[in-house]
Amino acid sequence: MQTHDFFLILLAILLTARIFAELAAKLKAPSVIGELLAGVVLGPSLLGWIEPIDAIKLMAEIGIILLLFEVGLETDPKQLARAGLKSIVVALAGFGLPLLLGFGAGYWIFDLSLLVSLYIGGTLTATSIGITARVLTDLKRHHAPEGQVILGAAILDDVMGVILLALLYEFSIGGGVTLGNTGKVTMFVAAFFILAPVAAKLMSIIIKRFNATTEIPGLIPTTIVSLVLFFAWLAHSMGAPELLGGFAAGLALSRRFFLPFGAALHADPSFAEHIETEMKPIIHLFTPIFFVMVGLSLNLREIDWSSSFIWIFSITLMIAAIVGKLVGPWLIRESWPARWIIGVAMIPRGEVGLIFAELGRVSGILNNEIYAGMIIVIAFTTVLSPFVMKELYSRFNHRLQAAEGL
Repeated sequence: MQTHDFFLILLAILLTARIFAELAAKLKAPSVIGELLAGVVLGPSLLGWIEPIDAIKLMAEIGIILLLFEVGLETDPKQLARAGLKSIVVALAGFGLPLLLGFGAGYWIFDLSLLVSLYIGGTLTATSIGITARVLTDLKRHHAPEGQVILGAAILDDVMGVILLALLYEFSIGGGVTLGNTGKVTMFVAAFFILAPVAAKLMSIIIKRFNATTEIPGLIPTTIVSLVLFFAWLAHSMGAPELLGGFAAGLALSRRFFLPFGAALHADPSFAEHIETEMKPIIHLFTPIFFVMVGLSLNLREIDWSSSFIWIFSITLMIAAIVGKLVGPWLIRESWPARWIIGVAMIPRGEVGLIFAELGRVSGILNNEIYAGMIIVIAFTTVLSPFVMKELYSRFNHRLQAAEGL
């Protein structure tokens, strides 16, 4: 491809992603849905103008790593302590039930292989903390009791989901599901999450000192992106997906991070916030490319829509995805409106679900038909949840506020 042609392709991706994201936001839908639709429109499913070429795939890889860096950066482990046991119960149920239901549907109902069924179940475990947090903030309920439970559970879901993703990645490249592969990844993840924060903290001290003396702008984004890419390379070299390195780097640099086992590693909150401010423009430049890439990789024309499989498959997984998240809140002591709100808030799969599905496709585990079914489920749950949450709050907000006043 000629350089000027690539520039035109990149221009089309960035502008179309932005236009569709703005339209989605106007319709009160998550912007990620607009970016996904931009890829569907530009790709082989509709116009066929752009193919998922290697250069775009590489930029999408950087986007997914930076996206997980942002997820790690915004992760607040102390939120779990504030929400307590309720968040843990909701998170464990919301992680375990969709995994079992998705795996069971794939393995026993649709007669798919063990690894494909695990990827399906793994994709259904995701909760998009970004979408959920945005809705709660818009409604000014992020500090409310049920809001604390939701955010704490979503954070724990993210952490467990990334670990599960590392396991599935190892299974896909390491010759299948074995006890040895499971032990290897578990040991790696434990070591990585203990050592990575220490290394990141030491590097952040150096970066902070140089930033105070340098006369050249751009030190923080240059050094932080370098750190994220180094962690991604390190993760890959140790047999885990690169995006785990991005997540660990974000978690380590978070202003809220603490080391396990009671050994606190206190970060400078103002400096950590400065890192977030400097990094967000870069993250928001690359992450839409990833979501557009998901749409470009999906060829809806190759799917036999007259076949009953795609509809039965999608509807079955839709039910599993929704029911699996709604059960958890009924295991805790809350008012029934709060239980419904908590359950619905855990439903959107969003960007985290797309990461699972895309890794399954790239690894050759999910074929086009199953991949399309997963994208339909992710898109539906992502769009559905914010509207239902807003409706529930409009009906029951007075009851929730009255219960808080007791």
